[in-house]
Amino acid sequence: MYPILLILHSSLRWLILFSFLYALIRAYYGWLANQKFNKLDSKVLLITSSLAHLQLVIGIVLYFVSPVVSYFLHNFKTAVHQEQFRFFGMEHALMMLIAITIITIGSVIAKRKATDKGKFRTIAIWYSLGIILIVAFMPNW
Repeated sequence: MYPILLILHSSLRWLILFSFLYALIRAYYGWLANQKFNKLDSKVLLITSSLAHLQLVIGIVLYFVSPVVSYFLHNFKTAVHQEQFRFFGMEHALMMLIAITIITIGSVIAKRKATDKGKFRTIAIWYSLGIILIVAFMPNW
């Protein structure tokens, strides 16, 4: 189960990055060009947010079946000083959870904005913060 989840989790990140890139381009363009927030924008927001949440669920399951995380949790005092174990056992998981929380908050706030410009601006700002965290704490491989 672990290898399948790891491949799925690693592969899905590229789809998510492209989805975020597309969502951010639409958000910044809509904000700066004062565009109307239309059905496509709503779908992009929903799909991007859903993909991020799917990735989070896979990541949570992966966290509990990973031998790397298992080693980290059972040997915390020594593993916390080893970069690879600390990264997967603590840093990556925590920062991805924070990033998805930021993205979710941004999505909820954007849906409640009264103006189209406000929706685009909210998505642009919150999604930018989320994607910066995701890219910064994504494994290099």
